[in-house]
Amino acid sequence: MPTQLNSAAEARALIAAIRESRERLAEGGFVSDRDNADPTANLALLAELGAARLAVPTEYGGLWDGAERGGWGAIIRALREVSAGDGPTGQNWLTTVLVARELFEPGSGFAEPTRGELARRILDDGLRFVSSVAETGVTGRTTARPAEGGVVLSGTKSFNTNSGGRGMALVRCVLEGERSAHHQVLVDLNHAQVVSHDDWDNMGQRGTRSQTVTYQDVFVPDGWHQPTAGQFSPVFLGAAMLLHAGLMQGIGEGALDALVQHTRTMKRGSLPQFPTPAEDPLILRRIGALSSQLAASRALLHSSADGLDAVRDGEDMDAVIVDCFRAKVAAVEASLEATAGIHEITGARSTSNAYRYDRYWRNARTFASHDPIDAKNVYIGGYELGNNLPPLSTIIRF
Repeated sequence: MPTQLNSAAEARALIAAIRESRERLAEGGFVSDRDNADPTANLALLAELGAARLAVPTEYGGLWDGAERGGWGAIIRALREVSAGDGPTGQNWLTTVLVARELFEPGSGFAEPTRGELARRILDDGLRFVSSVAETGVTGRTTARPAEGGVVLSGTKSFNTNSGGRGMALVRCVLEGERSAHHQVLVDLNHAQVVSHDDWDNMGQRGTRSQTVTYQDVFVPDGWHQPTAGQFSPVFLGAAMLLHAGLMQGIGEGALDALVQHTRTMKRGSLPQFPTPAEDPLILRRIGALSSQLAASRALLHSSADGLDAVRDGEDMDAVIVDCFRAKVAAVEASLEATAGIHEITGARSTSNAYRYDRYWRNARTFASHDPIDAKNVYIGGYELGNNLPPLSTIIRF
């Protein structure tokens, strides 16, 4: 029990340190967006703070107790703070966290010494992870064929968030010669036979560098690959929704920060009879409405994350997952509202590229388009009418 209490206190201190770094993260995000580049300095700052400890078990020096349902509240709160500084940095960091959780989850096929080496590199070297899963728009499946002492990986993945800083990819593939044998391999993206296509040039989330990657007969030794189940657990689904929500919530809060800071520098209100923004009821009303909407979605996000931590066997898991869906819907709507309102409230001068305030909306709109909330509202509505969710296989793609 004392160890758990100490870990919880350290997690709170870590989250506070990230919050204090939001301004530095925003500065790094500005440069990354302008240059269409990886936010390397931001990720180095998070590594220096030890942010990844939230996804590493305590037995390896981390702050996570190792339970599948544990630690999500701290991760979501940290992600919100990171994303308030910079959305792409938040998405990159959550990718590392999600992959690390998958690698260290109870029942993971990766064993010692692989687990120990991964933990050491995460904590000491700032190792970043890529979830190399998507094959939309590419030809053929990515496969691993058995070879002496390991497997040989071949194929192309079309969406590789966090690959701009290289790091290591967890590649989902099919094991050749075995019918429907889902497999995972860990690949160093600096390998000479890994080709990064540098084809990510989207409107927003530019710093995620979510480019196409091709694996050209990459040998992966035994111990660094494993079979994997062909389905996700309800906890994983709920956590994924909360990670999406935490990212969007943070982007919205970062936009509100920028809006408030800029408004304080303005020399006049939007209505000519009011000499300063602080005296203009129109500006006060708009900022107050955005603040309240973000506060409401933040409260739902935190309570849903804590609910996922606290759920026990035999409890209504569908009710917990539906709250995670609701949290995502609320965070997306609040974030889009806040990011779209900056220029309306601050006026034409704020559209200068000297500020790049438009990046908040571009980041929010780009990520929100990844997984439309209309589908989440369908599931929520179905639950309200029938008190259950459809099978996970119809909700999330493997």
